Amino acid sequence: MENLYLLVPAAPLLGAIVAGLFGRQIGLIGSHRATIALVALSFIASVVIFIDVLQGNLYNGSVYTWMTSGETVIEIGFLIDTLSATMMMVVTGVSLMVHIYTIGYMQGDPGYQRFFSYISLFTFSMLMLVMSNNFLQLFFGWEAVGLVSYLLIGFWYTRPTAIYANLKAFLVNRIADIGFLLGIALILANVGTLDYELVFTHAEYLASRTIEIMPGESWMLMTVICLLLFIGAMGKSAQFPLHVWLPDSMEGPTPISALIHAATMVTAGIFMVARMSPLFELSVTVHSVIFVIGGITTLFMALVAVVQNDIKRVVAYSTLSQLGYMTVALGASAYSAAIFHLMTHAFFKALLFLGAGSVIIAMHHEQDMRKMGGLKRYMPITFGTMFVAALASAGVPGFSGFFSKDAIIEGILLSEIPGAGFAYFCALSTVFVTALYTFRLIFMTFYGEPGMDSHTRDHLRESPWVVTVPLVLLAIPTVAAGWLIDPMLFGGFFTEAIYIDAQHDVMAKMGESYTGIFGMMIHALTAPPFWLAMSGIFTAWFLYRYQTALPGKIKKLANPVYVLLDRKYFIDELYSWLFAGGLRTLSTVLWKYVDVKVIDGLMVNGTARAMGWFAMVGRRFQSGYIYHYAFSMIVGVFVLMSIWLFPF
Repeated sequence: MENLYLLVPAAPLLGAIVAGLFGRQIGLIGSHRATIALVALSFIASVVIFIDVLQGNLYNGSVYTWMTSGETVIEIGFLIDTLSATMMMVVTGVSLMVHIYTIGYMQGDPGYQRFFSYISLFTFSMLMLVMSNNFLQLFFGWEAVGLVSYLLIGFWYTRPTAIYANLKAFLVNRIADIGFLLGIALILANVGTLDYELVFTHAEYLASRTIEIMPGESWMLMTVICLLLFIGAMGKSAQFPLHVWLPDSMEGPTPISALIHAATMVTAGIFMVARMSPLFELSVTVHSVIFVIGGITTLFMALVAVVQNDIKRVVAYSTLSQLGYMTVALGASAYSAAIFHLMTHAFFKALLFLGAGSVIIAMHHEQDMRKMGGLKRYMPITFGTMFVAALASAGVPGFSGFFSKDAIIEGILLSEIPGAGFAYFCALSTVFVTALYTFRLIFMTFYGEPGMDSHTRDHLRESPWVVTVPLVLLAIPTVAAGWLIDPMLFGGFFTEAIYIDAQHDVMAKMGESYTGIFGMMIHALTAPPFWLAMSGIFTAWFLYRYQTALPGKIKKLANPVYVLLDRKYFIDELYSWLFAGGLRTLSTVLWKYVDVKVIDGLMVNGTARAMGWFAMVGRRFQSGYIYHYAFSMIVGVFVLMSIWLFPF
């Protein structure tokens, strides 16, 4: 099986090399055939590995030794268990759908081969991250997905907005990665190894030690390490206040929006925290921080989605909110529920993004939902699949999102960790908001009177099969993936991969009252999340199908609130003023006063002027008259005698 483990990341890497270096020689068709075939091979290998893991065959081994420094051995290796096998299936499966979809979406683009090379390289990077068995390889994959996402977000590099967006994503992630790197450095400094298994065996030792960040202020070492690691997760998984990069990443082509936002880059932070559960379980303080950060992200980003008119930005803010759900699940130690929601979300969010791309193709790259409407009759397949994804996103019983989202909300309710009450309020409130903005998108896009111009309306038609087939295939797990809740949450599926302290095991408490899939669906009919979801759907129907003039009146009456949400709480403006503007102001001060006046004016030119003054004064004594020289000698002797007799 070791060769099969190598094949999973190696196949997409080979595809990236073939399309990237030899794309001109093999042509457009050769490029997409090579990359799709190799990603498909990786997906098949992942399926085989997943089946092997289900039979109890786990693996933790080294591929080769990369570096030895003293007693520290740094290796490249793989850890294959239920957690990594699940992630491998999700990453390669969604990536394969995106590769196929790209044929139709990127047709005619001059960077066609380059795009296929990038998305294959992105898939390789993510696989190296999820399969790693040590922190060095994890950090390599972590930084690689950041680098390739920079290339993909700014793929259309002639657009200033795309360049701004990819720089923003790169810089925000680098800021977060400083914390991540410091956390890894603290582990290496205190344990002397980067191997997961060895670090986890030293978890109690790390929890028993303290560290002084500031003189006289002792912190629990484990708390500091986990906080630093979580800062890295906040950047990669776009948690408040490091979420600002993700909505702007919509400047990239729609296929990469689906790949970044559904199953890969943004879920890396969630996966990392779940993988590090033996460390995080030893710090209640960090769990409380996770609760607060996740709760804020869940509710406040969902509210922003309600006022967005760009179809891709609605889905982008939905991603932020759903990532918040996963994060609060981590705070409740419901790691399995977080990973379960990661999986279900990957399918319905990829479907929403690719469906939005299908609409954009039909609308000749128009993304404003106010200029859409009535597309249901023209695009029945796109409508049907997006409607299924909307039901899953809203948490309607029977669909995948219902099972994972309700499990998270129930887990938060059972948690006794400080901050759980706040997180529960945010998660429960977000159920209504999610249903509202999701079906607002559906009603504005597919129902009502067409809002596009006559030329666009005359050319409206369903997207080609390379676009619709991935939509149909993704719709299947969007409906059925939640039915795996029995083994994944209550069947001990992640027992070997995730550690949970008995005091925090909310999933075990939940399992005591779990009565099966149908029992959960029936019980949901009496629970608040179901009625909040139904209320959100009804509100969206009432506002955008029945009383279509009412949203405009509400906007005028609550204009300050609308402006606050439309401007995303002015966080971008704050960062621009505080960091970008602050750095420009500081640079101006340093230039005008430190550089010009102090360095150039005083130190450089001032030194020259001082030497010139001394030279001018000294020249007056070099007159050629003996009495001037004699006077100079007498003064010099007087000064030397004064220094000798009265030393300072």
